[in-house]
Amino acid sequence: MAGEPMSGPIQIPLKFQSGRKTDVRSQFAALCYRIVEGEVEVCLVTSRRTKRWILPKGWPMHKQTPADAAAIEAYEEAGLKGTPKDICLGVYSYVKRLKTGDIPVTVLVYPVLVTEILAEWPEREQRIRKWFSLKKAAKKVDEPELKAILRSFDPLHLSR
Repeated sequence: MAGEPMSGPIQIPLKFQSGRKTDVRSQFAALCYRIVEGEVEVCLVTSRRTKRWILPKGWPMHKQTPADAAAIEAYEEAGLKGTPKDICLGVYSYVKRLKTGDIPVTVLVYPVLVTEILAEWPEREQRIRKWFSLKKAAKKVDEPELKAILRSFDPLHLSR
């Protein structure tokens, strides 16, 4: 009924029937954050090839919600564990360079409240992990839409 809160999951896990997961030109990113002395900090990692500062992100995963897939990427790429929210903060785009050619990718961003920072993680040798204020993080990333998402992020306004 209208006006009543929704119950149950906001998102459902994705199920792939055929094709490869890279046929879907969408990725899910984790905006990993923590509160330190009342200030929001976000974690960025370097990309493997060009060493640009980025959010941890990856392709959709079979039987995972977008927010859960983003949280898995946070663990694999940044060594962070936390609680993802099923709320898309925004969308940005970039061109991914693959051996088979360049493809445009749309990235949906999900917040992940960091509860654990690991010393060892799968891509530790391939990336640098660093915490930034929202303002500094917005200056470090290249994509204009991602800059705007970072500048406007306020975890106090996350609901559900």
